Amino acid sequence: MSVQSTKTKVLPFLLSGVIILFDQLVKGFIVKHWTDNRILDVFGNDLLWIIHVRNKAIAFSLGHNLPESLRPLLFIVLPIIILGLLLGYYLKSQEFSPFQRWLFAGIMGGGIGNILDRIFRPDGVVDFISVKFFGFLGMERWPTFNIADASVVVCCIILLLSSLISPKSEPSAKEASD
Repeated sequence: MSVQSTKTKVLPFLLSGVIILFDQLVKGFIVKHWTDNRILDVFGNDLLWIIHVRNKAIAFSLGHNLPESLRPLLFIVLPIIILGLLLGYYLKSQEFSPFQRWLFAGIMGGGIGNILDRIFRPDGVVDFISVKFFGFLGMERWPTFNIADASVVVCCIILLLSSLISPKSEPSAKEASD
């Protein structure tokens, strides 16, 4: 792998670091200065709340009924293995565009941010952003989330869309003859 290729693949992980740092700093602030379930109505119209809640499960509180003994395996070990496999694929693959590499790094940063919470915060992942959902899909409010969650979801959606709409490059004559 050339130095340029390595730099192209590794540089986006600066975004991962920024997301992890920002996510953990804000979560630390919330834990230290925000009592559980205290609500700040940001705009005064019920659209956006800052509220301190904990989630011992995964997205949308899936798995909250699982036995405590299974949670570390399913919510820490399994995600670390999945992120490791994805990282291996990412580093070996030539299929990602430069833009998609940054999106991948955003997903990794968000995933690591929540894994850190699951390891170092025994009360659960710190969630603090609550958005009014106006009854859509039967929900008055979207499930409370954090910066890491937002990074994973937004980057996954954009990565999926970009992979569906970006033109696939045709192999060069040299690659086709090999």
